[in-house]
Amino acid sequence: MDFKKTNAEITTITRDVNKLDTKTGNVYESIAIISKRSHQISLEMKEELQNKLAEFASHTDNLEEIFENREQIEISKFYEKLPKPANIALQEFIEDKIYYRNPLKEVKE
Repeated sequence: MDFKKTNAEITTITRDVNKLDTKTGNVYESIAIISKRSHQISLEMKEELQNKLAEFASHTDNLEEIFENREQIEISKFYEKLPKPANIALQEFIEDKIYYRNPLKEVKE
């Protein structure tokens, strides 16, 4: 997933909850799908950020040797400016970019 190319809102905006149930027929199910995808995105972003910041990790515990690394600060600021995982997941759900299925509905059909 490329978080840098998403067109999700950076700030929180008000959504009509009644429009979320058009794809699944159930508001709760739609919110559960968005929540699970948001959690996945959050874990992916966290892992990617930790991998990038691990390059700058110092292996000394001396407080006198803490250096301010400009690149590390820029990476952190970039990730802070990205849309929140919930906003990205909601945008993906609205744009039908999330694959989901309900095994209980498949059995009934």
